[in-house]
Amino acid sequence: MAISNLYRHSLSLLTDLYQLTMAYGYWKTGKSEQESIFHLYFRKNPFNGGYTVAAGLEQAIEYIRQFRFENSDIKFLKSLQGNDDRPLFENEFLDYLAELDFSIDLDAVPEGTVVFPNTPILRVRGPILQAQLLESALLNIVNFQTLIATKSARICQMAGDNPVLEFGLRRAQGIDGSISASRAAFIGGVSATSNVLAGKLLNIPVKGTHAHSWVMSFESERSAFRNYAEVMPNNSVLLVDTYDTEQGIRNAIEVGRLLKAKGHRLAGIRLDSGDLAYLSNFARQMLDDAGFEDTPIIASNDLDEDVIQSLNVQQSKISVWGVGTQLVTGGNQAALGGVYKLGALKDRSGGWILKTKISEQLIKVSTPGCLQVRRFLNDGSASADMIFNELGSVGANRQDSKFTIIDPLDSSRKRTHNAEEEDWDDLLIPIMRSGELVYTNPSLIQIRDRVMHQKTLFHPSILRISNPHSYPIGLEESLHQLKTDKVAELRNLKS
Repeated sequence: MAISNLYRHSLSLLTDLYQLTMAYGYWKTGKSEQESIFHLYFRKNPFNGGYTVAAGLEQAIEYIRQFRFENSDIKFLKSLQGNDDRPLFENEFLDYLAELDFSIDLDAVPEGTVVFPNTPILRVRGPILQAQLLESALLNIVNFQTLIATKSARICQMAGDNPVLEFGLRRAQGIDGSISASRAAFIGGVSATSNVLAGKLLNIPVKGTHAHSWVMSFESERSAFRNYAEVMPNNSVLLVDTYDTEQGIRNAIEVGRLLKAKGHRLAGIRLDSGDLAYLSNFARQMLDDAGFEDTPIIASNDLDEDVIQSLNVQQSKISVWGVGTQLVTGGNQAALGGVYKLGALKDRSGGWILKTKISEQLIKVSTPGCLQVRRFLNDGSASADMIFNELGSVGANRQDSKFTIIDPLDSSRKRTHNAEEEDWDDLLIPIMRSGELVYTNPSLIQIRDRVMHQKTLFHPSILRISNPHSYPIGLEESLHQLKTDKVAELRNLKS
């Protein structure tokens, strides 16, 4: 889905003001073309889970390719004033922005890849002014879609072979939030969405039933069901809990017989309240006794992976899950904590200066360099991810056979991998070079299939919903030492 299909205007101002003030500072001090390397990553798996599903790359690509400051953008920036009531930006700088042509290199993990904390999802290399201007929007796009794709994967994992429908439009975080959520939810594994615009823009299957208001608009539930079956004989999923659920199931069966007599079928009944375990078993028994063994029972009502897991334990007879609010909003996880940090700058002589941000919190200390992630595979299963510096001694070839990986949060935890005994993949792949796209976006179906395949690479203990095992992630030994030395150097600085 191209961003231009949803938005008709430039999105260059979809940024925080400080990105523009820093860009102005780079331009003013002659640093705008200084080559830089930034990494986008997150520090903790969402939902207290053991894995995360990368998503949002296609929109990130489109955002960069369409980035431009239109006349209306420049006019708005001209209107901004500092605290002295004078223009915030010089006209010459705004002229520079109006002519800006992106020349960055972008490397990224393909969408649908299972990823882990502190490993880069995107890497931006190019003039620092350009890379800085991308920060806020890239985080906005990737953070949200990665969060929702991960939530979807967890929900679909609990649903097993039963399909999950995304019903979240009315509770989504705004218009774009609904479209992006539908996209990410499909990547994570849902079968269809109720969001018709998402269906149009993204070619996602669209499914839906009727609301309680339909039933309430008729003099009786029986009349409502009959009329719905009359006008929608090929989509007769009946919501049975407007008044009395048990009677609603009986009324649905009666209408199901009428449909059958006319050569159609009762496409399903939906439960949206009450004790779903008890009611689904009651409904299954009634449907089976009436000869409707193939009629699915669809459940909604604020579901998430934990509720679905509980209902499975209670041996519910639900065969289709309609999940809305908890899926498209992330539920109890407000956001993915993605960050965008500078890893290196080129000096005037062409050498690289490696950069580290330090903090009192170890988890917030950034890793210097031009980072890549190598995933080791043992007999087809992922065994560990190694973060290494492409500007350092570890190349992207097989000449280096043994690698020691050190946990960035606990240096006592080390492990060695032998590239002659294990296969491996470097996860960040070329997406753009000098501002030109060198990558072909896969279809959403292909991305969805990638998620399913990726999950087969990992031990079930890493994928489990509660108290997952920690997947091994570490810094290559020389990078760990480099980071340790940089931190020590920075802590010893007096000014």
